[in-house]
Amino acid sequence: MFKSLYPNFELDSAYEIDYESLYQDGIRGIVFDIDNTLVPHGKPADERAIKLFERLKEIGFETVLLSNNKEPRVKMFNDSVHSKYIFKAGKPGVAGYEKAMEMMGTTKENTVFVGDQLFTDVWGANKAGLVSYLTKPIHPKEEIQIVIKRFFEKVVLFFYHRSKKRSE
Repeated sequence: MFKSLYPNFELDSAYEIDYESLYQDGIRGIVFDIDNTLVPHGKPADERAIKLFERLKEIGFETVLLSNNKEPRVKMFNDSVHSKYIFKAGKPGVAGYEKAMEMMGTTKENTVFVGDQLFTDVWGANKAGLVSYLTKPIHPKEEIQIVIKRFFEKVVLFFYHRSKKRSE
């Protein structure tokens, strides 16, 4: 019933992904959500985010920040990490994901998505055919519309976790 919302992988943080292994497995592009995936909502890139993007470039990845926010917010974050970016992306629509792959010169077979929300990030990535990584939100303070979505995410995640236990 909720399978289109299920992530391929679920982790505590975008910072714990084994990016070197992803590269060895043929992944060449990573699309990231920003708010509550890489930094708390509305915050600029911190030292941890800056180091992550430096590391990803050293490994050989192309990256795109894909955000539903307006350009000033996305640009503020990007000024420190120097990635390609798309603002007002219209997630969960697939157009932003497809544009991100076009910008990186990658395909759905060698691109992954990392984000903290099921109903925008993961659902959109899944519709676009990307492998999706769901992270836990970095900070509990969120806008009211996201707080409401988190309630419904808990329902979906309950069924997701239950289906994973059955398949083990």
